[in-house]
Amino acid sequence: MQTAERTFIANIENIPPMVAFVAEAAEAAGVHAKRVMQLELATEEAVTNICSYAYEVPPGQVTIVCARDAGTFRVDFVDNGVPFNPLEAAAPDLQAELENRQVGGLGIFLIRRLLDEVHYNRREGRNVLTLAVKLDN
Repeated sequence: MQTAERTFIANIENIPPMVAFVAEAAEAAGVHAKRVMQLELATEEAVTNICSYAYEVPPGQVTIVCARDAGTFRVDFVDNGVPFNPLEAAAPDLQAELENRQVGGLGIFLIRRLLDEVHYNRREGRNVLTLAVKLDN
């Protein structure tokens, strides 16, 4: 198993280095260039939410763990912020008129559409959001 791990201060200024870290790990793991771009977009969405909402008293930290195993590349985003399962959020109503749409919810919708797997767990007082792509795509 090939892994890479790094902890960042969870603030907006660190989003580009977080995205770059995931992209570099994905490229090193042999993820197809198109899938790397999708992981970059999904990572930006995920860490933006962590930086913006996870900590009642910001900034906190986010640890990003990238791993390749059994034909899959996985990225875990681990924070010890307030418990929040983004997968329980209601799906956005894409048919509603723009002025009638609720704010938010498009990020996790986009992540689910772009990637092969998205999971959430609360472990040892931490939020763990896992994103994954198959290596054969």
